[in-house]
Amino acid sequence: MALHLPPSAAGNASSESGTSSNPRYTPVSNSSDEEGNRAEPNDLPLGELRVQTNFDTDDAHDAPISDVENENSYDSTEGMKGKNRRKQKKAKYTAQEDREVVRIFDRRLVPFLALLYLLAFLDRSNIGNAKIAGLQEDLQLSSSQYEWLLTAFYITYILFEWMTLMYRVVPPHIYISLCVCGWGLVASFQCLATSFGGLIVLRFLLGITEAAFGPGVPFYLSLFYRRHELAFRNGLFISAAPLATTFASSLAWVIVKLSSNGPISPWRTLFLVEGFPSVIVAVFAWALIPDSPGQARFLTRRQRIVARIRLGENKSDYQHSQSARFNWREISKTASDPKAYMAAFMFFSCNVAFSSMPVFLPTIIKDMGYSSLHAQALSAPPYLVAFIVVLLTAYSSDRSRSRSPFLIAHALVSSLSYFAIAATGYFHEHLSTELHTFIRYICVYPAVAGFFSAITLIITWTMDNRVEKEGKGASIAILNVIGQCGPLLGTRLYPESDGPWYVRGMAVCSCFMIVVAILAFVMRIILQRANQASGPLFDVNEAGPIDPGEERDELMGGGRRDDLEHHTGEERLVYII
Repeated sequence: MALHLPPSAAGNASSESGTSSNPRYTPVSNSSDEEGNRAEPNDLPLGELRVQTNFDTDDAHDAPISDVENENSYDSTEGMKGKNRRKQKKAKYTAQEDREVVRIFDRRLVPFLALLYLLAFLDRSNIGNAKIAGLQEDLQLSSSQYEWLLTAFYITYILFEWMTLMYRVVPPHIYISLCVCGWGLVASFQCLATSFGGLIVLRFLLGITEAAFGPGVPFYLSLFYRRHELAFRNGLFISAAPLATTFASSLAWVIVKLSSNGPISPWRTLFLVEGFPSVIVAVFAWALIPDSPGQARFLTRRQRIVARIRLGENKSDYQHSQSARFNWREISKTASDPKAYMAAFMFFSCNVAFSSMPVFLPTIIKDMGYSSLHAQALSAPPYLVAFIVVLLTAYSSDRSRSRSPFLIAHALVSSLSYFAIAATGYFHEHLSTELHTFIRYICVYPAVAGFFSAITLIITWTMDNRVEKEGKGASIAILNVIGQCGPLLGTRLYPESDGPWYVRGMAVCSCFMIVVAILAFVMRIILQRANQASGPLFDVNEAGPIDPGEERDELMGGGRRDDLEHHTGEERLVYII
């Protein structure tokens, strides 16, 4: 049912109503208006006002997009400032519609992207399982050559970070599909390597294809979710990494067991079985990946409009321009912001641990005294626990709308766990074999869960406090260019000469996780002072709960009113800390 009030009728209605500081338009019968449903004349837009109240009808879904947009257009023909302008903007969709769109993206988009990242991380890190499955012996690799195989991936991964900008140039469904197919082919071809030289070339190529995909996905997700929704969705995406490692260890155990007496070496079978599925999935990516919220095929016409409006794509009052031209000013602003580099050095420090443990853990566990087969199996549980912890952390972070407390806590726990492993190795002569093996293995759990959770929060926090798309993209680019240098160090922390205790590598990871905690604390102080310098903030609790049936308006920047408004009615960005 829709209500149509011409200007004259609007004036009559306003003359009979009482005052209201926050009017709402609700459906009324054709017979008479109730007093509670009238509004003041200053709150009514100029011209005809039309309010669509039932969007579940077939007419709303089947009507042309332009018609539905016009039906829900409340913008005045003249701009206003401050509170008056805010009063004039009226709700365009209900909270129920908002939740439904988010649920659909959660079901159809995020799990598929997580699957792609799972395959990518699987193909990146399975070389650790291949090493103890015969790769090192068959190709006669020295410890230094194996480290170079790991480092080669990250060299091109860093050099080709600029390819994340292609998300703005090539339609994502085409771009992502080509990336997935590319790394699937390269990962599969690793099974054909006969020398160190051939394998290192393939690792270089694998770094290029994965650099084009992974670092840009959090930015891609920011086009579909508001900032207080991003941590959990990024958590779902990034948690695919520990899940992939769990899957890789379990699958490696099965492959090694079944192909021990097969026609080809188990490590070759491992590369082929874990690499080729990406080529098949690339076909589905072409059909399932939407280029933007407004082009998602799995949404109805009405839902596509809501998906755009909830992110403010039809607004111009907070974002300076909605034109298609690239906002170089925002790029420059982000590049000169010290906070962007603080986040990047946090990412660098965390990546030292993030890049080393997944590829070295099977070897570390084997050096604890277990067989290759048992080492493959025991590598899986820590990552399964990390998968669960990452999701719980991301969910709690979104619910509380805070990042730094969780980030600092996980960084400290991970640092203490690494320190315990290093100390146990250093004083192993004073401990029984069973005790020091137990301590070293158990401490792997919080160490892994800590740096995976920290990675999720750092990436999300980086984009939280940027409004423009160019700012988000630039912050991600800076984050990765600096942060992905961490693996150049991390992949060289566990040489065979340091085995079986690897005291130095564990101690270095412990120190870098401490650095993450310190930088996160400093960033928290800076953002707190920035918020306080802008004056009192709009308190969401003072606004009261949101009625599930209430229509509401969203402001540009990926946040609700309490994210973006000053108590005076002026719009500004409230930093998430």
